[in-house]
Amino acid sequence: MGFTARANRQGVRAGAVVVAAAAAVAGTVWGVAALVEPGPARPENAARQTDTGGTGGGSDDGAKGGGDAKGGAQGAGDGDAPKSQIPDGIAHASESGGNAVNITIDDGPDPQWTPKVLEVLKKYDVKATFCMIGPQAKAHPDLVKKVVAGGHRLCDHTMNHDTAMDRKPVDYQEKQILDAKKMIEDAAGGGAQVEYYRAPGGAFTPDSRRIAAAHGMRPLGWNVDTKDFGKPGVAAIVNAVKSEMGNGPTVLFHDGGGNRAQTVAALDQVLAWLKDQGRPTGFPVRTAPDAS
Repeated sequence: MGFTARANRQGVRAGAVVVAAAAAVAGTVWGVAALVEPGPARPENAARQTDTGGTGGGSDDGAKGGGDAKGGAQGAGDGDAPKSQIPDGIAHASESGGNAVNITIDDGPDPQWTPKVLEVLKKYDVKATFCMIGPQAKAHPDLVKKVVAGGHRLCDHTMNHDTAMDRKPVDYQEKQILDAKKMIEDAAGGGAQVEYYRAPGGAFTPDSRRIAAAHGMRPLGWNVDTKDFGKPGVAAIVNAVKSEMGNGPTVLFHDGGGNRAQTVAALDQVLAWLKDQGRPTGFPVRTAPDAS
């Protein structure tokens, strides 16, 4: 074989090696990209999206929405995830099923109004879920302990009740959620756990739901917004419950954020009405997916 033929054959072999190497590198890069590809860039705010699932997320702004993606907690990675998997879909249904009603109380604890709310709940032997602000819990550990001693459940309502936190960086959302969780549990003592997370104003995102679920807290929505935060009058609060109960079982009241005298009076009437209707009360679902 002449020199020219040998050179051509060597050139072909070298080119094949280069092509194969390039293909391998491209495959590796694609695989890495597939592993780290982020989710949707647009933040999700399911609690503010109109949906047949009823009303969603948070507190005083009556944010509408609800039905959210269901599924298990993702990406815990910090050793703090519970043994039983907590779905990150926003919960609305009641553990007690049927026609049971979930009473939820937001924005406390408050030294004036939380004890009054607890008295009304005790009067009707009703258990509720208290969605607490972290610094409020730290300032009033006696009230947090009283809530737990009464058989009620704890819910994380963040550090600062920032209704725009769905537009903030993920690390900000995480700090708001986890710092509040720690404060509430420290105030409760005795190994009490925060079992739910409710975003302020319904400002849920995929990340905030994932973070909450990974730390044992079920994202918690609502179906009936009593509008009690705006103090519309006792009759208006009661009528809101009666007229919206068909939306679903989770009812939103407040024990913090100002004068809650109307809330206390309305809660008494609502619980009396539920008793007359033969409707039991319960807690929101935690580990089972919510089909609402």
